This record gives sequence, C-alpha cells and structure tokens, in this order.
Amino acid sequence: MKLPILIIAWKRPFCTSQLINAIRDVKPKNIFLACDGPNIKNKEEIELVKQTRNILDKEIDWPCEKHKLYNSSNQGCRLGVTKAINWFFENVREGIILEDDCIPHPDFFKFTELLIDRYRNDKRVWTISGNNFQNGKWRGDGSYYFSKFAHCWGWATWKDRWEIYPEEEFIWKKLIKARMLDNIFTTRKELRYWNSIFNKLYKDNKPDSWAYRWFLLCQAKGGLNILPNKNLVQNIGFGSNATHTKREEKSSTKLNYKNNESTGIFPLVEPSFVLRSNDADNYTFLTQFSPRMNIRLVNKLIYLSKKIFFQ
Repeated sequence: MKLPILIIAWKRPFCTSQLINAIRDVKPKNIFLACDGPNIKNKEEIELVKQTRNILDKEIDWPCEKHKLYNSSNQGCRLGVTKAINWFFENVREGIILEDDCIPHPDFFKFTELLIDRYRNDKRVWTISGNNFQNGKWRGDGSYYFSKFAHCWGWATWKDRWEIYPEEEFIWKKLIKARMLDNIFTTRKELRYWNSIFNKLYKDNKPDSWAYRWFLLCQAKGGLNILPNKNLVQNIGFGSNATHTKREEKSSTKLNYKNNESTGIFPLVEPSFVLRSNDADNYTFLTQFSPRMNIRLVNKLIYLSKKIFFQ
C-alpha cells in the first residue's frame, strides 16, 4: 500500500496491537507513529504508555519506513492530535489517519486510496471517512455519499485541506458576527445544540477536542465529507479509560464481518451528484448528537424530582 498512514496512540497497548494487526495485511510502505506522553505523576499511565510504544516499535514487522513522534510529556487530546497531524502533513501530501482504537476493515484501505486519488483536485471534498451511522439506510445511488459531518474514526485527507486548520481559532467568532450559523445548522434544535457546544468549546476549551474544531472549519469553508454506505471502521475504545467515548458504542458502527469477508462496498459505484445528503445528516444528528441533550434533560429532571421529594 502506497498511501501513508499516521497512527496516533497513547496509553492503550491492547487497542494499539489490534490496530497494527488490522493494517498488517496491506503492509503500508510509509508509517508515521505519534504517541502522546504520560502524565508524569501517574505511574500506571507511565507504564501503559511504555507498553504502547513497545508495541509500536516491535509489532510493525514488515518492510517499511517508520517515522516517530513520541512526546515526553502529555499534550492532551486537542494539542497532541493536532501536533501529530501537523507533523504528518509536513512530510506527506495526503494520507490516512487512524487513532489507536479505530480498527479498519480491509476494504477501508482500498476505499480511501481510490477516493484520495479521485478527489485530490476537487477542493469541495475535505475528508474521506470510513464511518457510517445510518443503521443500514442506503443514501443516494452510489457506494458513498456526501455529508457535512467530518467523522474521524478512521479517515483520510490532503495536506492542502489540513493546512487551513489554524483558522479554526477565529472561525466561531466570525460566524457569529456574520450571522451565518443558520446556513450550517438548518433547524432550531440543531442550532441550539451546536451553539451550546461551540460556545463552551471556545470559551472553556471543553471538551479538549480537535475534532469539533475541524468539523466547524470544514462547514465554514463549505467542505464536503465522503462517507461510505457501509461502515468500514469499528471503534473499540469505548469504556471508562477513554477520553471522550465513555458511553456504549452505537450498533451502527460495529463491523459485522468475518475475517476478510467483503463489506459489500465493492465494486465501487460512483454517486451521480456531488451533493450533501440532508436526510443522512439529519438522521446522524438525531441519533448521534441530539439524544445526549435528551439524556441530560432527563437526568436533570430526575435530580430535581429527588430534591423536591426529599425536602
């Protein structure tokens, strides 16, 4: 496989080993390894980071060029990942980015290689993702569709798209000042949700996320994101040790294949139009984002009812 791959790891040796096993069959010739440092006061974390780096160093056992960026101290999710992707694109013009808990199906690599080449000069397209959250609903007439959501559980992009990322620091204030948010978020419910998310993100840096910022920048620049009509990447990082994905994984992102069985995404059928699927994006918002608002509301009501009852 000629397309370079960036592996972003931290303190999950088991996940990292599974990811390496998933890419072993395609044997990429150029691999970039980024591993954030431990919190120096946490002995358990120091050991886990050490184990993870040992796996990165020893389990990539096929002939390839390996490049390393191992932080001595902890950078955090936003700065650590941003630094890793910046470093990646200082050395390559296009490539795949895989965090340690994102396990790709073999079809993912062929899918991204074909579309990286096909849309290289089409500046409307910003990312190619392996994620599908449609629960079996086929969108459009092709093997993939276009979305406003830049899902990042296994994705690929080009250097000239990523180089615009530093603009994200100013984009939120510019969008508010220009009163352009309703051009991105078309319903009141979605506008309220994302307004709350980004106000907190840019005011308090919570959550410590680079991905929300990238998503907003893509939208502000009119970028489209390619998503497959079959899910090609499973996230195995859900649980108490995760930074953000502590809740149970949605069934739509689990891979239901055996060994190297095809997902059915090939032969690849090109969509007739380069147009965003509103139906798919509305469904994604309602099933992946909006429920969290409802859960918080229910929890708040339960809390208030208990408080009133026990007074």
